[in-house]
This record gives sequence, C-alpha cells and structure tokens, in this order.
Amino acid sequence: MNTPVKPDELAIPYQLPQVPYMTPDMVHPGVMTTWLEGDNLWVPVTKSVSFKPLLLSTTGGYYINLLRVRQAGVLSRHRHTGGVHAIVLKGRWYYLEHDWVAEEGSFAYEPPGETHTLFVPEDVEEMITWFHVQGGYTYVDPQGVAVGYEDVFTKLETARAHYKALGLPDDYIEQFIR
Repeated sequence: MNTPVKPDELAIPYQLPQVPYMTPDMVHPGVMTTWLEGDNLWVPVTKSVSFKPLLLSTTGGYYINLLRVRQAGVLSRHRHTGGVHAIVLKGRWYYLEHDWVAEEGSFAYEPPGETHTLFVPEDVEEMITWFHVQGGYTYVDPQGVAVGYEDVFTKLETARAHYKALGLPDDYIEQFIR
C-alpha cells in the first residue's frame, strides 16, 4: 500500500503574488571579492577617493556603497542628517573627535546629528568600507559652517556621469536604484 507523501509545508514557495508596486529584488554577486578589485567602475570623487554604489534608494532617501580611499590624511569633516552603519573591509580609519579606531572587520554606527572628521592613518595604503548612509552629509568647516552636501541624489548623478563617460549604456545606473 502506497501512502501519499505529504509535502513539507515549509518547503513550499509562497503561493500568492507579491504586493503591487513593490520594487524588484537586488543581488550583486562578489561584493566582498571581485567588487573590491581596482577596476574602472569605482566612481572617482577626488584623485584618491572613489565609491561603488550597491543601492541608491531614491524613494527611501539613503544609499549603500563601498568607499575606497587610497591616500592617508583627512577625507572630510561632515555632519549626518541620518544614521550611518559601516563595516571596514580593508585598512582602518578613525574620527579626529573620537578615541576609537575602525579597523578591518570592525562595525561602526554613527547617530544622526554627529559631526566628525574622517582620517586615514599614514601607514594605510588603501581603505575600503561598506557604508549604509541614511539621509545625507553636510560638509562643514571646523566651526560647523556648511560648505557642501552629499546625499543619494548627488551620489546618483556622480555615478551616472562617470558611467556615461566610460561609455556604458544610459540605463547602467538603474541596476542600483530602488
């Protein structure tokens, strides 16, 4: 006598449609390996600073990117409008205003309103950090006077211009936008 096999309820995929207007999933293979390599997809910000976008959430007002710095010294002084999460993948850095060091394998959280000056030590040839930035940065002078800003929209336009200059299709940037 054959007993019918009852499927494992946990192994059955969800049977209903996803919610309307939901954005599609996003997966970028190799983020911890091949994405760290020195290729032309790093978007230059200065001669020694560049980034690779992972997610540009124009509807959520945040972005996630890999930041690469290839020169010691001050990167920027800035104030956060939202929280920031960071994981150091290579090298190390710290803030002149704090006594801690974010080194390879470290996680850091920076609260909204925090103002600090990012510094890469002299013996670090390359620093790469994964940053999830909610809101934006206001770049300030030592007295807190605003001198510039950066947010998901400025990141998007900087990356779009770089990829266009590389000759990539106009829609290349769209893989990062949600």
